[in-house]
Amino acid sequence: MEQWLAVIQDVGFPIFVSFYLMHRVEHKLEEIKNALLSLK
Repeated sequence: MEQWLAVIQDVGFPIFVSFYLMHRVEHKLEEIKNALLSLK
């Protein structure tokens, strides 16, 4: 059980950071898309 907790602790933080960064990138891409569509 302790081994699983160590794995979750080691892997959980990078997964959280990855999801946070993907969320930020998604927001920025949406803004870029809207800016490009407004140029039409």
